[in-house]
Amino acid sequence: MAEQLSKSGVDVVGTYRTSDPAGAGFPMLPLDVTEVATFGAFTESLRETVARHFGADRIDHLVNNAGIGTFAPYAQTTPEQFDELVGVNLKGPFFLTQALLPLIADGGRILNVTTALTRGVVPGMSAYAATKGAIEVLTRYQAVELADRSIRVNTLMGGAVLTDFGGGIMRAPQVQELAARTIAHGRIAEVGDIVAAVPAILSDAFGWATGSVIDLSGGQSL
Repeated sequence: MAEQLSKSGVDVVGTYRTSDPAGAGFPMLPLDVTEVATFGAFTESLRETVARHFGADRIDHLVNNAGIGTFAPYAQTTPEQFDELVGVNLKGPFFLTQALLPLIADGGRILNVTTALTRGVVPGMSAYAATKGAIEVLTRYQAVELADRSIRVNTLMGGAVLTDFGGGIMRAPQVQELAARTIAHGRIAEVGDIVAAVPAILSDAFGWATGSVIDLSGGQSL
């Protein structure tokens, strides 16, 4: 997403958790979204970075795309697994967005990320899907409560995508075949199918959309 936005002419500041991706072509800052106590320091670091690299004192867009997935049958899901999913997928974007509000320009855009698993059930993904369902609800509340600043908040709904997410489970041919049967397009998504739309979603072309779930799942679980 960061690379696609950069290619479209948007000035980008990316984040990483463990490994600094050298040569990204734009500034990268360390961030662990489970460490809520660090968000104040991160906000100041972002403020300094935006001023130094782009001569700006505000950001126009925030994309909350950090996420993890855990496969565990409902009856076997542990409190530790649940807490980890909530920490990354819900608590992180909830409080990171809150911390960054003073930096987000009036009229800015926030994009959260959800999953087609909030619509179609895949056994073993209950805790993950529950955190993403919460993100969809949070998005609607943010859209209303930030409307006085004309900040638009939407959620991008992805489906099965060929990435290393969830330990690389989507790279298994049998998993791809099963997933493809639930998708109208008849295949799982490539990364480009998803990220190509992000610059448009953050642009004025989607200026009248807020509180929306924008479906980029290829018609999964319709």
